[in-house]
Amino acid sequence: MGAPHIKFNEQDHPEFFKVLRKRVNAHFKGRNISRYANFNMKFKTLFMLVLYFTPMVLMSTGMIHSTLPMIAMWVLMGLGMSGIGLSVMHDANHGAYSKNQKVNDIVSFSLNFVGGYPINWRIQHNVLHHSFTNIEGYDEDIEKGVMRFSPTQKRLGFFKFQIFYAPILYGVLTIYWFLVKDFEQLIRYDKKELLEAHGITLKKGLLIVVFHKIWYTLLTLVLPMYMLNIIWWQVLLGFLLMHFISGMILALIFQPAHVVQETEFFSPKNGTVENNWAIHQMKTTSNFANGSFLFSWLIGGLNYQIEHHLFPNICHVHYRNIAPIVKETAKEFGVPYYHNKTFYNALVSHFTLLNKLGTGDYDKHLEEMNTAR
Repeated sequence: MGAPHIKFNEQDHPEFFKVLRKRVNAHFKGRNISRYANFNMKFKTLFMLVLYFTPMVLMSTGMIHSTLPMIAMWVLMGLGMSGIGLSVMHDANHGAYSKNQKVNDIVSFSLNFVGGYPINWRIQHNVLHHSFTNIEGYDEDIEKGVMRFSPTQKRLGFFKFQIFYAPILYGVLTIYWFLVKDFEQLIRYDKKELLEAHGITLKKGLLIVVFHKIWYTLLTLVLPMYMLNIIWWQVLLGFLLMHFISGMILALIFQPAHVVQETEFFSPKNGTVENNWAIHQMKTTSNFANGSFLFSWLIGGLNYQIEHHLFPNICHVHYRNIAPIVKETAKEFGVPYYHNKTFYNALVSHFTLLNKLGTGDYDKHLEEMNTAR
């Protein structure tokens, strides 16, 4: 089967992305700057790694040996874990950290310290999500089974409660990833022949994943249990707290970028989508809190999701500077540029949409719009 195929409408404003790409390229060339990691990015990488590994070392060496300080260490590790996911491994797995692919591979290995497997992540995120954003049956980010993220999905009765249980599921995102998801994905991607494109077999993938899960468990769970002078279940709770913090942060950053009231959702007809690929990205993606430099720095520039989806091979530290180019070009060609002014507004939009999708209010709105037409 190989990579899934969706045909985008190449006749839909084809000049938009040609002009935009030319202007963005001119931005880097005219200023003689690299589109890869700069000093800011390298400092951030060090910061996030230190934030994650320092508490681990303090616990593993027995320097922290009581309950409350240990909890503080797990909290810091949770923040560092999400920081690695948002700011470090994300760029590397997109090939945007360095023009040297070996450097990208080395940095992308940091995903293993978050409990994930880089090849699975690249297939789900780079291949499926970025190529087929908000397209039913292709974008796995909107296919969670126990939640309804798109009006194209069938509404089940219990979805009306999803606004209440969504935060809980978001919090267990990375622990589920660590325990189950990687194995499920390997099996599913093998059936779809997606592993082959990355030069790996199912057997080899399973062996690699098991190996990394074992040393990750020994390092982050077993070793602290051995070194800390506290009851084992307190260490386990700390470990779960770390994952809950990380999962919550990751989910609440990624979800408001695509599953909000402003964005659109698509179901392909005969393998065809009505828009040009770049126009499709503009209709299915939204920015938020672009006015906050510190917030953007901490979350890996992922509040500039439009720029990221159009130029995933550019390091996120440059998104703030190319955003005005994208916005102005979109305005010039009459293309939407969705943006929530604050992170709070983005969260409100996300959970409002979740509620409408769960209760069926969104479906009623669509029916009224279709009737009016």
